[in-house]
Amino acid sequence: MAERPTIKLKPGAAARNPQRLRVRATTAPRTAASTTAAKPVAAKTKPERPRAPPNPPKAPKPTQRPQAASARPPARPAAAARPQRPALPAARPVTPAARPAAPRTAPVNSRPGEGIRLSKQLTDQGIASRREADDWIAAGWVRVDGQMAVLGQRVQPGQRIDIDPAARKEQARSVTILLNKPVGYVSGQAEDGYPPAASLVTPENRWAEERRPFHPGHARGLAPAGRLDIDSTGLLVLTQDGRVAKLLIGEHSLVEKEYLVRVAHAYADGVPESALQLLRHGLELDGEALKAAKVSWANEDQLRIVLQQGKKRQIRRMCEAVGLQVVGLKRVRIGSVVLGKLPAGQWRYLRDDERF
Repeated sequence: MAERPTIKLKPGAAARNPQRLRVRATTAPRTAASTTAAKPVAAKTKPERPRAPPNPPKAPKPTQRPQAASARPPARPAAAARPQRPALPAARPVTPAARPAAPRTAPVNSRPGEGIRLSKQLTDQGIASRREADDWIAAGWVRVDGQMAVLGQRVQPGQRIDIDPAARKEQARSVTILLNKPVGYVSGQAEDGYPPAASLVTPENRWAEERRPFHPGHARGLAPAGRLDIDSTGLLVLTQDGRVAKLLIGEHSLVEKEYLVRVAHAYADGVPESALQLLRHGLELDGEALKAAKVSWANEDQLRIVLQQGKKRQIRRMCEAVGLQVVGLKRVRIGSVVLGKLPAGQWRYLRDDERF
């Protein structure tokens, strides 16, 4: 194998430029032209700067370009010397549907058999009715020892119960009051010097057995749902709720009203059955046929009359039509709500368990 020739630089030649392309040596014989071109270079006493090639190559990337030792920046510390940062999860958008609701833990005193139900406690203290208390709890208006109460929760003696002021405002709305109207009061607006029945709704006239506290707003805007004459007594409904009024005195109302009517008559052998039949059905007032009524004897001089309508002075005019004079009239029931033991001139709230 032939030996690779070596190239020796002449004395005084410039150092090799590292940017210059490498030229491989060849064993081809020199020509006369090449020998002539090389002689002037050797004859020069002062070396010339090497010329750049006509088409210099593209500069390599900074990471690949060799640099002088003096131009290099100081070496960076080893990667092992830098502290390792903990890996964090990537961020992601949060939507209301994806955000989990905070779990509402039941208090330890809400288990059955421990203490008294919170709604009953509020009722026993006269703060609210049972249904009202449940509504307050469901609305988040009741707190026990600073924590929001839950339905069905039980409390122990000594626990602090706080009521949100919003509950008090709600309590002053839309009440229905049952009044035992005495003689001398009119059902609606005052007339002929007779005061309205609503004027009796005061804290002093509240029934002693009524536990719900009175609020001044409960006496405002009360409207009678049905009428009772000045000389009549008994159950009168006063309400702030238009739905109750429509149910009791609406055009298509079928709610029954029961009356005890004491009568006097001039029949020698007692009131004939034919008169009672006319009271039950077959009479008209002001040119309009009356609805059928239920009429029976409560005792020897008192009739029990049940109507589904309430025209002005209807019972008195019906009795006059069959030869009976009304001596006393008392309403004792409206729908399924009864007067009961409510004293004359006193009132109470419609209970949560009562329906007309």
